[in-house]
Formats: sequence, structure tokens, C-alpha cells
Amino acid sequence: MTLPMNRVTFITLAVADLARARAYYEALGWEVETAMDEVAFYAMRGQKLGLFTLEGLAKETGRRVDDLRTGAMTLAQNQPSPEAVDAAFAHAVACGAAAVTAPFKTDWGGYSSYVADPDGHLWEFAYNPFSPLDDEGHIA
Repeated sequence: MTLPMNRVTFITLAVADLARARAYYEALGWEVETAMDEVAFYAMRGQKLGLFTLEGLAKETGRRVDDLRTGAMTLAQNQPSPEAVDAAFAHAVACGAAAVTAPFKTDWGGYSSYVADPDGHLWEFAYNPFSPLDDEGHIA
């Protein structure tokens, strides 16, 4: 079987303190599926989110811990409305995220905001009128 390359099945975030990271994501409403000493996994409708200790990921990949702290990227959740962006942003901050950019009207016609999780991973909450969502929150 040959599978297409344009897909993601796991997103794994390196974290300094697994207990702290789990507490944050679980406060957001994520439900842990599997947890071990160095890693925890959460189901995401056909995908998984993993939280892996920096030390464990360094051992797994053969990289230095300092090398794992680089590589700018964002993770995004599209929302069905600007009001939902406001609510997601406020909820994340209440759960322990650092506010990075308060919700704002974008120059491309959307509405966006950014928070950083306890390890500094950037999450965007956005309303994109050009990418409507279905009833399950997937891009239609």
C-alpha cells in the first residue's frame, strides 16, 4: 500500500516538563489516550498529538536538547466565527497559555490571535472566511 505524502498523522511537541504540559492541555479539554514516563498521546480525529520530554525526544532522535528548541512553526485551530476566536483565546489564557497577540482583524479579511503554551509552542486561533468549517470543525 502506498500512502500520500501530503498528510500528517502525529504532531509531537517537545516539552520541558511533561506533567506541566499535560496539565495545560488537559485543562484545555484534551483527553489523554496513552501516557508513559516520557510521552503522552491525545487523539485528534484521525491524528495524534504527542507531548514528549525534551530528554526523551533527544534520545529518540539522536539530537541535542538545545537543537530541539529551534524550528519556528505555529499550530492553528480555525474557528467558525470571530466570537469563537475570542472564546478560544480567552480559554487558552485561562488554562495557562501566554497571550502573544490578542484577537485582531487581519489584513486578508480574517480574524486571528496567538498564544504560547507553557513550553512556548505557538497556537493560532483564527476565523478564515475563505476556509469554512463543517459541523465537526474540519475545513469543508
